[in-house]
Amino acid sequence: MKMIRLIIVEDNRLLREGLTAMLREQSDISVIASLDSGDSLLRSLRKQVDIVLLDLILRSQNSLGLVESVKRKNPRARIIVMDLAPIQPALVDYVMAGVDGFVLKDATFAEFLHTVRQVARGTRVMPAMLTSSLLSQIAEHVTRNGKGNPFKSVKMTSREREVVELIAEGLSNKQIAAQLNLAVDTVKSHVHNILEKLSLHTRLEIASYRHLGGPLHPSSRTTNHSDD
Repeated sequence: MKMIRLIIVEDNRLLREGLTAMLREQSDISVIASLDSGDSLLRSLRKQVDIVLLDLILRSQNSLGLVESVKRKNPRARIIVMDLAPIQPALVDYVMAGVDGFVLKDATFAEFLHTVRQVARGTRVMPAMLTSSLLSQIAEHVTRNGKGNPFKSVKMTSREREVVELIAEGLSNKQIAAQLNLAVDTVKSHVHNILEKLSLHTRLEIASYRHLGGPLHPSSRTTNHSDD
């Protein structure tokens, strides 16, 4: 079993020490540092670290700037941001700076552990309640700055793009399977892959992605399925 090497940065002593104690009871997690400031974090990055667990609101420092500094000093370190509020106006800035996961401080410990382990495996994780807000902010950011569609950089097969279109039209897995002449389990597999690639959680969020991102390709259907 691969050990997850984790650094906690939290200036609330009670929360920091409580999290540290609970995480050290996990057989697959090693808390290599429990810190109260970003300065201490940057010094600790000389150690091998997989996850940096960072409080979004540090009293004495800019957490966004700290995320950028961590990514410059140790690009391989994955960052999870903790916060109390369900929506942050600057959320999209953290995503663009390289944050790999978000966890709310009112999440259960089981949800918290799930986020840590998923991010350690390379999956980007956000609470479902934040996802639609994030997508809306990305769309607003793109419109405001006159940039192209950021979703077009996501690589999907022609069949996956077709499934996204049909989900956006409100079709169920069974209906999609009938329309595309596929087994229902095959459609479920495509949906799972789409969720992973887009770092989303539900079919509703896939539909939101589609409507915010615009058409995935010039026509709403494709006839070449060689990359199924």
